[in-house]
Amino acid sequence: MATPSPLKKRKIAVLGSRSVGKSSLVKQFIENHFVDSYYPTIESTFSKMVVYKGVEYDCHIIDTAGQDEYSPINSQYAIGIHGYVLVYSIASRNSFNMIQTVYDKIVDFCGVSKIPCVIVGSKSDLSMSRQVDSKDGDKLAKEMDCAWIETSAKNNINVGKVFELCLQEIEKMTEPNQADPPAKSCVVM
Repeated sequence: MATPSPLKKRKIAVLGSRSVGKSSLVKQFIENHFVDSYYPTIESTFSKMVVYKGVEYDCHIIDTAGQDEYSPINSQYAIGIHGYVLVYSIASRNSFNMIQTVYDKIVDFCGVSKIPCVIVGSKSDLSMSRQVDSKDGDKLAKEMDCAWIETSAKNNINVGKVFELCLQEIEKMTEPNQADPPAKSCVVM
């Protein structure tokens, strides 16, 4: 009888400008519920079991406060985070322009050249107010070598897909059968 593989734990940080729909996206994913009113988020962490490619993941999703170009990226958004969901609103060019800034800050802070992430164009239900063309989102994602998708938390369109894509990006960068790094030993003489 095969023993079940241990549950994979994944921490995912959701970042982006203020009022782009980060909390709505997370709430829709976790609770299958859309909140129409806006309350600025300080920070919340949610857990959800996700089955991706037949593997069960214990996902901890960190819904962050809105970022701006002056917001520092602090260690809680870098240390122990497996993947990132970078959100902009299709109805806000400024929020789209912030994606590259936030990405660069994370990469600099982590001291790496690439992070596993998904770029999300939220509020696709606001197509009449669109300021960011789908082609622009797709192009940016290709330049940054990450996944991209448009969503509507309000209409529950592609919400679950965001987190599947994030797990896909994380797994792409995780070596198969990679165990935890070996413990370093220290000898005092």
